[in-house]
Amino acid sequence: MFNSLSGRLVILTTIFVMLAEVLIFVPSIARFREDYLMNRLERAQIASLALLADDMIDRELEAELLENAGVFNVVLRRDQVRQLMLASQLPQPISQTFDMREDGAAVLIRDALTRFVSPENEVIRVIGAPVRDAGLLIEITMETTPLRDAMIDYGIRILILSAVISIFTAFLLFIAMRALLLKPIKGVVGHMQNYAEAPEDARRIITPSASVTELREAEEALQKLETDLTQALRQKDRLAQLGSAVSKISHDLRNILTSAQLFTDRIEMSEDPTVKRMAPKLVSSITRAVHLCESTLAFGKAEEPSPTLTMLPLADLVEEVIDSERLAVGDADVSFACAVPFGMMVRADPEQLYRVLANLIRNARQALVSTGTAGEISVDAREDDEAWWVDVTDTGPGLPAKAQEHLFTPFQGGARKGGSGLGLAISAELIRGHGGTLELARTGQDGTCFTICLPKGDGTMTSNGKVAAQSEVVA
Repeated sequence: MFNSLSGRLVILTTIFVMLAEVLIFVPSIARFREDYLMNRLERAQIASLALLADDMIDRELEAELLENAGVFNVVLRRDQVRQLMLASQLPQPISQTFDMREDGAAVLIRDALTRFVSPENEVIRVIGAPVRDAGLLIEITMETTPLRDAMIDYGIRILILSAVISIFTAFLLFIAMRALLLKPIKGVVGHMQNYAEAPEDARRIITPSASVTELREAEEALQKLETDLTQALRQKDRLAQLGSAVSKISHDLRNILTSAQLFTDRIEMSEDPTVKRMAPKLVSSITRAVHLCESTLAFGKAEEPSPTLTMLPLADLVEEVIDSERLAVGDADVSFACAVPFGMMVRADPEQLYRVLANLIRNARQALVSTGTAGEISVDAREDDEAWWVDVTDTGPGLPAKAQEHLFTPFQGGARKGGSGLGLAISAELIRGHGGTLELARTGQDGTCFTICLPKGDGTMTSNGKVAAQSEVVA
């Protein structure tokens, strides 16, 4: 029962009500003791009236009056005179005296609890004010055992009543909570189970209907989660279909490019100076296209292949990318600048780093050409003890807000109309494969800058928690 929400609710409600009754019990038992003693004082006063009516009463009547009053002696003070009205032999000496005229609430509670836990029978003196001002004070002596028995009986009755109230309250609360909260929660759980059977089916998405504010907020959050998940699953299915199609196209395109590669081998043997100058770049481009098709096929099977890291001259790679992009500029007034320090070597996969730089420079070139104004694209690099840093900067119009929001998300981060958004996503993945990062450093009306970070460490951790630097650099 304790493992269910309803069972815990019943048990905890019963416990809390019982605790509240305990807080009520302490002053209640003190009040009961006070009433008990005041009742004995009133009985004793009534018994003493017989003596006031007749100065002489026999011993049997006096004993009967004291027994009915439940006391041993009765002393009444009238007109400043203290009179022993009724008397009998005390079984033991008086142990304590209690003045009911002066005791406060704290004293009454203390005396009640002390008597409640003390089983010894004692004779006590109780002093009080007579009712209807029939004297200055009345004083009695009595045993404590009847008082304690009455207090215990009263406490048991209070305990039973508290238990009944607790169980009844817990039952009513259980019925109310089951109708108002537990039943709607079970409905939400049923919706979740129904949705889990076919998450691609939009008809199974929950429709918020709860009237309780907190539960409705939970239903609205669940509705958003299910909606996003359904859309993600649909997109994943479309991406899987697209990946299958791209793999087929890449397979056929690789065969076509292989044939073109055979023709470029013939062109390389030409004696024409222009052909001899352009042929190596053509061969390099076709070879790279064949490799890209092979990588695409590998990506369709799993993911981007792990990079083959070698030390390479960064400036030569950047110049090769820039030379390829210059051919695509056409009549646009776009200039290129390579500010990479001469002789800088970086550790990277040449083909993958080429793809990343080509994608960034191509995006910058397309952004500048679309504005119809003059602009410049520059690539510069620097290094420190931990990493190489490469900046690709342009003077274009900057990235739109939507592109910045989903910059590295496939099919959502396209910066230009008609773009697929795959380029930056693939580039970021390639750089992550190097252990580095690709980030948007800044963008605005004065241009955009992307920063590539390639760590120098080999991925092992030193004793101080830092990545170890490359121990050997090949020039």
